[in-house]
Amino acid sequence: MKPGSIYLDNCVSSPMAPEVLDAMLPYFSEKFWFPGSFISTGESTNDALAGFSQIVAKSMGATPEEIHFTSGGTLANNIAIKGLAASLKRGHVIVSVVDYPDLLTNAAWLEKQGFEVSYLSADSKARIDLDQLKAELRPDTVLFMTTAVNHVVGTIQPLKEIHDILAGAGHKIYFHVDAGQAYGKMPLDVNDYGIDTMSVSAHKIHGPQGIGALYLRKGTKLGQIIHGVKRVDGLQTGGLSIALIAGFAKAVELGFADLDGSIKQLRELSDYLLTRLKEKIEYIELNGAEGMGRAPHNINISIDYIEGEAITMMLDMHGITVATGSACASQGLKANYVLMAIGKNHVQSHGSMKFTINRYNTKAELDFAVEKLAEITAELRKRSPLYNAFKKQET
Repeated sequence: MKPGSIYLDNCVSSPMAPEVLDAMLPYFSEKFWFPGSFISTGESTNDALAGFSQIVAKSMGATPEEIHFTSGGTLANNIAIKGLAASLKRGHVIVSVVDYPDLLTNAAWLEKQGFEVSYLSADSKARIDLDQLKAELRPDTVLFMTTAVNHVVGTIQPLKEIHDILAGAGHKIYFHVDAGQAYGKMPLDVNDYGIDTMSVSAHKIHGPQGIGALYLRKGTKLGQIIHGVKRVDGLQTGGLSIALIAGFAKAVELGFADLDGSIKQLRELSDYLLTRLKEKIEYIELNGAEGMGRAPHNINISIDYIEGEAITMMLDMHGITVATGSACASQGLKANYVLMAIGKNHVQSHGSMKFTINRYNTKAELDFAVEKLAEITAELRKRSPLYNAFKKQET
């Protein structure tokens, strides 16, 4: 089979919807213009951008003026966090040890700028410790950052409870959310959760790569971190692809037309996958939260006695793309920091597999993937001294 025939690594990127490409094509050719005033080409682009902003804003309960297009979720995170830092100058920041690398690397940068940073622990399901959050709040706490859906195990963080804790602090604490794995996978109303800044990305919801957005609550002040001429947005100066923005808006339009139905479909597929895995393979364990506590597209399991890297390569030979325990941790073979933080050991981390589903996946594809995974697992366990020793003890 050709590479990626069965694609189950949608945490990283998802296939672009055909309708998205159709929506983009005019802006690659006859409508290539940037926004402008007093001339028809520029005004036409202004009108188009206003419509695109409205679509994205509606998906999260925002206003169009609060939507700022960026070249991706990572840049949206950087603009928000560094922009808040430039505005606040100093103070205390809270993040968790299981957050996405964007947040953790920015937290390290904040420490170098003179901010104090506290790192919350997480439980065995990767939920952050809310009691520790309460205990860490100080009069000089200015920012709390979280990843709405954990990028490794799919656990949904309790955003409403977090908001209530922050609101009860007695002073303003900015609330930044990385929603890369949550957007389009769960209802996300920025007003319900009291979110001040939030990053989203198009290519995680069947949109194009290279475009995302930052939600910035009206009245929230950011320092300028990117300088230059304004073409599309004042926060990310310079040119942004209007075609990619058009594709982003179309992906949002498609994904949010029936969000409940989309979530139900993804959850049915992922639950089916987990059931089949448990039926076909012994000695596996679900990592992260169960049921409604996890995002509908994410199944992360540890397969005892074998290495996930070997499984990944062998599945790839069958055209099946999945992620393993070192994904998002490094390009090497280091154990994933999230799995280690929630109590897994190095063997469990390296033996972990992450399957993330998209709306185009089918049960037939999942059956084939599980069948091949079962065959590979059986073959690798034959060669595993750990497994053979375990089986001898068992008998």
